[in-house]
Amino acid sequence: SDSGLAGRCMDGDTYGGWAAVGSRPLSGRDGSSLARCASYGARWAARSLVAARFCRRCQVQLSYVPGRAEPSVHVQSFGTGRSSGRSDAELADVLLQNFDFRPSSLQRDLGLKATQFQRLSAHGHFGRGDLDLPWEKPKALK
Repeated sequence: SDSGLAGRCMDGDTYGGWAAVGSRPLSGRDGSSLARCASYGARWAARSLVAARFCRRCQVQLSYVPGRAEPSVHVQSFGTGRSSGRSDAELADVLLQNFDFRPSSLQRDLGLKATQFQRLSAHGHFGRGDLDLPWEKPKALK
C-alpha cells in the first residue's frame, strides 16, 4: 500500500480507496497523461455499462503495455452482470466494440486537452453532479 503523499492524492482523487488506482495521482495540469486518460476512460466505460443495464455495478480496468496503444480491458461486475445474461468477459467485449481506448482517442473524446482541471482539484474527479464532466455521461452502447 502506498502511504506517501502520492498515495493519499490517488485515494482522494478517486473513491477513497474503493477502486484500484494506477501509479500516478490525477492531480496536475497534464490532460495527456496515461494515468488520467485511462482513469477517465474506465469511469466512462463503467458508467455506460451500468446505464445500459448490463450490470448494476462494475469496475473497469485498462492495462497498457509500452509500445502498444490499445489496452487490455478487464471488467469486474461483482456478479451483477449475470442478471443481463453476460459474463465479465462478455462485458469487456461490449466495451471493446463501443469504445476506442487508445490514449489519443480518449483525449479527443473526453476533451482532455482543454485546461479544465483546476475545478477538479477539490472534491475529487468522479461522481461530481455539480460539474458537467464528459466521463460522467454514459455512452449509448450497441
